[in-house]
Amino acid sequence: MLSKNDVAQVYDTILSIPGMTETVKIDLKISRTSALLLAHVIDRGIKTKGDGTSMLDAISPESLRELESLSESCLSKAGLTDLNERLKTLEAVK
Repeated sequence: MLSKNDVAQVYDTILSIPGMTETVKIDLKISRTSALLLAHVIDRGIKTKGDGTSMLDAISPESLRELESLSESCLSKAGLTDLNERLKTLEAVK
């Protein structure tokens, strides 16, 4: 069984493979429901503090900002930015 440090090193190695920082174009057509859910999953994953064994624990702050930007872009293109903000307000109430 791998230790937390070993897992972190494996993820760090994978993320630093040559070519991993290259930009790729992805043509994606999804429903508004999926766009909203994707944004929610991204936000939840970013905000959840892991135990050191998640790939999200190994990525740089710059990569986290890119994920946040992707989430915002999905919401914007789907016209769901305002709805998402209102849903966040409801989540904060509970």
